[in-house]
Amino acid sequence: MADLFERAPSSDTNAAGPRPLADRLRPRALSEVIGQGHLLGPDGSLRVMLDAGSLGSLIFWGPPGVGKTTIARLLAQETDLSFVQISAIFTGVPDLRKVFEAAKLRRANGGGTLLFVDEIHRFNKAQQDGFLPHMEDGTILLVGATTENPSFELNAAVLSRSQVLVLERLTEEDLDQLIARAEAELGKTLPLTDEARASLRDMADGDGRAMLNLVEQVAAWKVDAPLDPKALGQRLSRRAAQYDKSGDAHYNLISALHKSVRGSDPDAALYWFARMLEGGEDPRFLARRITRMAVEDIGLADPQAQRLCLDAWQTYERLGSPEGELALAQAVAYLALAPKSNAIYVAYKAARKSAAKTGSAPPPKHILNAPTGLMKDQGYGDGYAYDHDAEDGFSGQDYFPDTMARTEFYKPVERGFERDLAKRVAYFAKLRAKRQGG
Repeated sequence: MADLFERAPSSDTNAAGPRPLADRLRPRALSEVIGQGHLLGPDGSLRVMLDAGSLGSLIFWGPPGVGKTTIARLLAQETDLSFVQISAIFTGVPDLRKVFEAAKLRRANGGGTLLFVDEIHRFNKAQQDGFLPHMEDGTILLVGATTENPSFELNAAVLSRSQVLVLERLTEEDLDQLIARAEAELGKTLPLTDEARASLRDMADGDGRAMLNLVEQVAAWKVDAPLDPKALGQRLSRRAAQYDKSGDAHYNLISALHKSVRGSDPDAALYWFARMLEGGEDPRFLARRITRMAVEDIGLADPQAQRLCLDAWQTYERLGSPEGELALAQAVAYLALAPKSNAIYVAYKAARKSAAKTGSAPPPKHILNAPTGLMKDQGYGDGYAYDHDAEDGFSGQDYFPDTMARTEFYKPVERGFERDLAKRVAYFAKLRAKRQGG
């Protein structure tokens, strides 16, 4: 039974009205989909599910323009389910009720429903919970699409009833195949040199829909000779990089920058630093995170690293963009090449953990001041050894609580300046044992 939420795609390719190239080239079978071989190939997870007749609810996670909607539509076709598409941006609770009622009616008449929810992460927790009973009783087979990390954006209950499939950006080979298919549909070759075709691929940035939109523009040009990359660039604007300063890409790229610095790779670190700036990231956020890297991953192996980061941060504040960004780039390269140590980071976390367990233990009385007679009577300050009066300026007394055994938190590494600090730690440990008679 048809309902107002169900619309079968037209099979009339000669229907009146202009059709965008992307719509004309929409695959009619899963075998025609370009890319996503890890899902749709002979041993791909989706192909295996279909062959076994065990297709369950799915979450498609991937960037725009990689085939999420197309694959969902073709899955419905291959499993003889009615395809219903909604967007979390435009759908409210009353609309969802109508969709579920229509699906129940369809099921009562012997049919099934594949409900495709675009931007599913935009539904709130209550709305996502509303899908659960209909997924569990088989009223709908849910296929959600999201560009955000499902681990953070979707309810655990929805995730537990679904399989997350990652869709990948289209490769250069995929985009070349897409261009060839478009040229065959248009009946003409794009007026571009080989280098310009490569530039066109770069502009698409792994997005198949963007690729076809660019091809459609280029195909409409009337030119006397193939265009080179410079001429192409004058006619087309490079597509903006996919980057959401509050989304998953933001955290992925800062993670890539941090790990490149930690891995002592200045070239990779500068690349990810530049990627974030190109995406519109606030340089102040980068300055803060770069300083954090100096404290966490270099520490006392190079005490100058933190100071250099703070100086770069201050330089940016004085110069602004884009000149000040060069100072931050200088700090990134310095950190990548600096000796690495997380000894203080590890020691700090261990000390915090120990403090949480023994937080009520008082300091030993011999290191407490005794400004009153009562405190003196209580033994405050008794037996305290003033280090400057001791041989070598070191008394070797114990400063931990009486109820707590001495613990070694800080273990300097044999790199950079911490090599010297390790010698000092060993020296004082030996001297302490001697002074305490151990």
